[in-house]
Parts: sequence; C-alpha cells; structure tokens
Amino acid sequence: MAVIGELIKKAIDVYGFVTSEPDPAKAQREVLQNLLTKARLTAFGKKHNFTELLRSDDIVAAFQQEVPVHDYDKLHTDWWHYLLEGHQNVTWPGGQRYFALSSGTTSTSKAIPVTDDMIDAIRKSGIQQVMSLKNFDLPSDFFQKQILMLGSSINLIEKDDHEEGEISGISAANIPAWFRGYYKPGIEIASLTDWDEKVHQIAKEAPTWDIGSLSGIPSWIEMMLKEVVRYNRLSTIHDIWPNLHVYTSGGVAFEPYRKSLETLLARPLTYIDTYLTSEGYLATQKRPGTSSMALIVDNGIFFEFVPFVDENVDEDGRVKPGATILSLEQAEENVDYVLLISTVSGTWRYMIGDTVMLTDRQRAEIKITGRTKHFLNVVGEQLSVHQMNKAMQTMQKRFDMEIKEFVVSAIRKEGEHINKWYIGANKEVDGAEMAAALDSELCDNNKNYKVARSKSLKGVEAEVIPVEKFYRWSEEFKKLGGQAKIPRVMKEEDFLEFEQYIQSLA
Repeated sequence: MAVIGELIKKAIDVYGFVTSEPDPAKAQREVLQNLLTKARLTAFGKKHNFTELLRSDDIVAAFQQEVPVHDYDKLHTDWWHYLLEGHQNVTWPGGQRYFALSSGTTSTSKAIPVTDDMIDAIRKSGIQQVMSLKNFDLPSDFFQKQILMLGSSINLIEKDDHEEGEISGISAANIPAWFRGYYKPGIEIASLTDWDEKVHQIAKEAPTWDIGSLSGIPSWIEMMLKEVVRYNRLSTIHDIWPNLHVYTSGGVAFEPYRKSLETLLARPLTYIDTYLTSEGYLATQKRPGTSSMALIVDNGIFFEFVPFVDENVDEDGRVKPGATILSLEQAEENVDYVLLISTVSGTWRYMIGDTVMLTDRQRAEIKITGRTKHFLNVVGEQLSVHQMNKAMQTMQKRFDMEIKEFVVSAIRKEGEHINKWYIGANKEVDGAEMAAALDSELCDNNKNYKVARSKSLKGVEAEVIPVEKFYRWSEEFKKLGGQAKIPRVMKEEDFLEFEQYIQSLA
C-alpha cells in the first residue's frame, strides 16, 4: 500500500511539473469571455447585450460599463426568483438542479443557484488543491489515507424541480464514485441532519478509519474531535488516527482556534485554508510559508475589487452607484476590497459579502479580512474583522486563554455610543480588565478607532463567557454544524436580543 501512495505522490509531482500556474490577468480575461459567450442567449445576456460586449476591444471595461453591480436581493428580485419558479435560461443556460442555502452570518437564508457547470468547477478546483499538496512536506503514504469532510447533510430538501441544501452537502452528494473509498464519514452518516447524532456516529466509527486529512469549519471540527477523544477515551486524536497530517479549513479565520485545537493533537498539522462559499470555490492555499490563498483564476469565476472606503460603500455594506471597481490586474496589494464575482452559476458582478486583501498580485493571493456588513463603523471606528481577529490573538496571549468566538456591537448607553463585546473563552477573565486591554490594543493598531475613542465612542465594555453559550445560541436560532458561522458584528437590535438570550442562560 505504501507503493500506491508513492505512485500517487509521483503522479501529482509529474502533473505539477507539466502544468504551470496561469497568468492571472490573461486567465481572467479568458474566463470573462467564456462566461459572456455561454450566457449570451440567456434572458440576462440579451438584456445586457453580451453579444455586443464580446465584440469590444476591451471586454472587461465594456462589461463593467454595461452590467450593474448586484447583491443577493437585487439578483433574486430581478432574476433568480424565476429560477425558483421553474423557468430556464434566465441568468445561465438551462435550469437548476440545486440551490445552495447560505448559512453564514446573516439571519435570512438565501437560495443561490448551483448549476452543473458550477459543480464541475468545484470538482476541478478541488483537484487543483490536491495537486498543490506537492508543495507541502507530506509523507508518501498520506496520499492513500482517508479524508474526513465535516459538512452539512447530503440529505437534500426535495422541491418540485430541484433540490436545496448547503453547498458542502451538495458538493458531497456529487462526490465522484472513485473518491468514495477515501471519503468519510461516508454517505450514511453524512445524510444525518441532526448534528449531535452525526457526531456520535462519527465517534463510534472512528476506530475503523485511517484519517489523513480533516476538512470543515474550525469550531465544528474541534467539537467533533473532542467527542471522538471523549467517546474513545483517548489522550489525543492521534492515538486513533496516527496518520492525520492535514487540516483544511474554509471561509473562517483559523488562527483564533489554533491553540485550543492543538490541545487535541499529539503534534501540529499542516494547515491549509480554502475559500468555498455558497457561490463557488474561490481560492485555496497552494504553498507553505503563507496563510494567503490563491484565487482560482482559470475556472469559471471572474473577480472584481471595490476599494472598501466610504465613497464606494454605503452604511448597509452595499456598493454605491459610480463606485471605483477594479479588475485583478488593476487591484493593489494590502488594500481592503469588497469582492465581486461573476460565475458559471449565473451570478453577475455579485457582492459576495466578503472583504479581501490582495497580498501577492503576481500569485493572485488574498486574505479574507471581513464582511461588508460585519465591519464596525457606527461612530467612525472602522474596525475590520481581520483587525478584530488579530486583537483577539493578542488577548489570548495576554490572558493565557483560548478565545473561540466573539461578537461586538455599537450600542447606546445613557445616550452615548459604546462598543460592547461578548467573548467566548475557556476561562473566566474580569470583563473590565479585558475591555481595557482590548481597547488599548485597538487604539495602538487602528488610528481611526483611536480618533473615535477621543470623540464619539465613549466607552468599551466586555463580558467573557463560556463558549458553549455561543453554540447554544447558534443551535437555537441558526443551526449547529455544517457551514454555520457565528457573526462577529451585530446591529444593535440583534445584539440586544443576543445579549438577552445569553443572560437568560444559567
């Protein structure tokens, strides 16, 4: 069997040798041309003159001039509701077999069309990720081990002419037959909709598996590993899975979870970030020595970048008419951008809701820095989630604690605005001491926040609570497991409801 692993590794090395990374700018122009060509006879393509755009000398500029920016509400109201009613050839040729129900940080679920072309694109992007493993120092036998993908249920919701579910469930339901021998927890357990039952069954079956790689959102992976360790009376997860080498996270900053996750391991893993959303597989980490991810520039997704400044984005996180919008080759490094995508699922200049920073333009590498609606700027703080995560890492070291989750809001107290934080951790810390340390850290690293503290932001409060209270809230009001994420920033009304629930817990 070790020979098989060596052969697979050599095949990956050969593939990497005979293929090279595409030129990002050229690849992106080709992707846009292919998108417009394939969608030119759809209702959307006819409305926006795709046939004429294809004749333009500057196809990118012509596309940007003709097609407006969309958020989910606009695309759904103007176009996607027809798909849900069974119409075809609306924003992409044909109809839709699947709709991905988003389960991120917004309170209202969204139904995102997932075409057959998108399923193919996700598979190809997955292959790119596998091929990039040649860049990491992994043993040969790793390539014959199983992969545990902890996602949402593959037991999809059946509608009249389509099925609905989270993108991880849709992707798992379409796993190629050749891959099923490697895939865990397997079809039967993956079909379970009850989170606790799914984790219990994984814990029972775990001794029969030889897991080499984990994939899933950090908080839920950690909860699953804890149950496997507890149920099987282990010291660490490596007692039962000695060949576990890789953990692939997705769409959530991993660093806040590293310390607590590694208490469950006998040794650190190779950590690889990916960027799989309800709208597509956008990026993956392709090399060690960086936490940045390479945009997948040659596989059905065209990227655009809107500088995340007040002139371009309104208070609700939407791109303003007339905003500056850049292509990948125009974007600059180390600047926060609102990300727009156009894809083979019929999303067009679509605000995915994330902000990103280009860290290496030549390699088309990015970091996720936050959410357009999860950027705290009620009274001029201008705090990104990226900055909040970095501050939390400092708090972990300062107080020798593990911070798993947090949420913040600008609320009014005695007629003045304050920032109120709830921090989910593994130990008790005095709230006033935490608030003072957090306030000082943010002042030192964000000049806009420091100015706001001297003027309109009159105070900072913090409460450190057991992280289990966050998960109980998620289970009751959102959902537990799968792709569900805890919001980092809430509007005042939502925050006060969250606070009321947290305070009601014993």
